[in-house]
Amino acid sequence: MTRTTTLLTVAGIAVGSLAAYAAYFDYKRRTDSTFRRRLRKEKKRAEKSQTPSETSASTGGVDPKELISALEKIRDEQIPTDHEERHKYFMTQVNMGETMSVNGPTFYMPAALCFYRAIRVYPSPLELIMVYEKSLSPPVFQLVMQLVNLDVSSSPSSEREGPASIPDEDDELSPLGPPSEASSQEWDKVKTRAEGYYNYFPRKNMNIAIQNVDAPQVADEQSTGVTMRKKVVVCTKDFEPGELIYKEEAIATALDADLQGKGTHCSHCLRLIQGDTAVRPDSDRFNSVYCSEDCHVKSMTYSQGILFTLESPLPEQLIPEAANFSKDERDHAQAAFAEYIQKSGKSAPELMARVIARQVSIETAQMITSMGQSPLANPIAVLTDGGDYTFNDHLERLRYLDVAPFEEGGKLFETVLKLAIPGLEHLATEERLSVYLGMMAYNAFGVCFDGGRDDKPAPTARPEDMEKTRTPYGTQKQVGAGFYFLSSYLSHSCDPSARPFFDGTSELHLMATRALKAGDQVTVAYVDVSQRDDESVQDCRRRRRMELARGWAFTCTCSRCASEAGPGDEVDSEPKDRSKVSEVVSRLEGV
Repeated sequence: MTRTTTLLTVAGIAVGSLAAYAAYFDYKRRTDSTFRRRLRKEKKRAEKSQTPSETSASTGGVDPKELISALEKIRDEQIPTDHEERHKYFMTQVNMGETMSVNGPTFYMPAALCFYRAIRVYPSPLELIMVYEKSLSPPVFQLVMQLVNLDVSSSPSSEREGPASIPDEDDELSPLGPPSEASSQEWDKVKTRAEGYYNYFPRKNMNIAIQNVDAPQVADEQSTGVTMRKKVVVCTKDFEPGELIYKEEAIATALDADLQGKGTHCSHCLRLIQGDTAVRPDSDRFNSVYCSEDCHVKSMTYSQGILFTLESPLPEQLIPEAANFSKDERDHAQAAFAEYIQKSGKSAPELMARVIARQVSIETAQMITSMGQSPLANPIAVLTDGGDYTFNDHLERLRYLDVAPFEEGGKLFETVLKLAIPGLEHLATEERLSVYLGMMAYNAFGVCFDGGRDDKPAPTARPEDMEKTRTPYGTQKQVGAGFYFLSSYLSHSCDPSARPFFDGTSELHLMATRALKAGDQVTVAYVDVSQRDDESVQDCRRRRRMELARGWAFTCTCSRCASEAGPGDEVDSEPKDRSKVSEVVSRLEGV
């Protein structure tokens, strides 16, 4: 096996929301100038590959009429509608294409047709084409691009399934112009599917639901406020004060920097380790320890096996031949990235890396299962009661902060991925990493046990540069941070209706702090909202609002803040240097 594993692993990570992608693609190319420039670049490459001399010399003399005929037959083929069936279809086509492409020029054409069929069910065709360009032999890649170019230039996306039409370089598409009527109808399907997500998530036994509400937001220093649609958590049954609303396992966790490698807490569930009971792996560049073998196996399966150990994340028979790097190279890359995380003193970079690694582990587990083998542990979090939704569907709906580019750490992380499985470095684009980093910064919860600890080193960074996590005890009290899909939807209030607590592990327990009726909003405090002994009511209000602005870039509009406002509070509660507060970006917030 040569490049098949790379293609399946890298490409499989984004296989989600497949049925709606053609409409989304068309919408993006009409409204996103950067996206259109990428399309034009790909189209130019395809056009260059279509000169008569190149076609004859590099593709075995395939007649363009033969390509058109084959393309028409592919258009008549039925694409699976079920997500799992589409995933199997994708993997089968890539496997077949890889097998045929190594058998010489006679098989270039059928191989290219297989790779093209895989593009038809892939949610991000351009990303897959970039993977093809680096993985396929030039003759096969050129045939694939000729098929793409013929397809996108001969019929509109609204008339068929498959890649949507790519605009010519001189197409006059206004970035703000509306799509065609047919495209608008398809985009409505995208929004319908997006809204349908909340019919399945969260699971009904969680006793809560996600709803849209109108929320006032402070836009800037000149605007007193605007109204926007916001998703909030509401309970679906009555709760008494002190009653448990739900429990949620973390998608990823990270110990605080001063506890990493000390052997005092489990590197997976963050549990305090009593006595000499820790499990200490031999190969671990992060000096991780675990409270049990179960946590060790889960950590290895979810992310550790890719990020911080020298063990292969793939079974031996799936390791691509391109993986000819040495263990020393991988060890050095992991050590450098671990050192970067340690020096940063922040949990967001590690959480980001572990979330991306977990995406990889999900696709790897599916590959292993399709071969009749069983992975060590199931890396897939059961999040919905049904529906055709993937890990990516959950991520793309979360709010995130607009953070600075992840340059130095991004390069180190890219190398770690490349040396784990060649091809994974395509996941470490600057845009992707910045979004994920901002997502962790906005949504991570601080994990505190029994009221929190008092031995965390005092921060040396400026207050506006300090990392914040959601915790009513204050970030200085936490032992680490956790990222949770459902709890990320919880809104802040200085008079919260619920409180997160942790019963010895990173599993989040949400408890009602007052009586709640079905339909009431469930809120938590992102910061310590208690009035301290040396604070007046106005001082307390000013402190917590400053922390919220610095950590999450919003001005609190809760009823407590409104009732406690005094003369000058509205001005004094804002950060002095607005440039230090990033703008909060919301994806699909109104859908």
